[in-house]
Amino acid sequence: MRSTLTVHELEAVLLLAETCNFHRAAERFHLSQPAFSRIIQSAEHKLTTRLFDRNTRQVGLTRAGEELLPIAHRIVAEF
Repeated sequence: MRSTLTVHELEAVLLLAETCNFHRAAERFHLSQPAFSRIIQSAEHKLTTRLFDRNTRQVGLTRAGEELLPIAHRIVAEF
């Protein structure tokens, strides 16, 4: 069963896509990095796909993440 993402999760996804850095995104979201990471993991779990490729040096969008961005922008703007 798939769950829907919250606006909070969509905002976190957009911020991480913009910064490509968990630490900076967490700071701008006013959360600790582990708490911010859990939001992203929750979003990925709900969608049953990875939205970001990450390693110790880089964070980048997957194809699914790229497809989600315009939808997330629209939903957040309308909210």
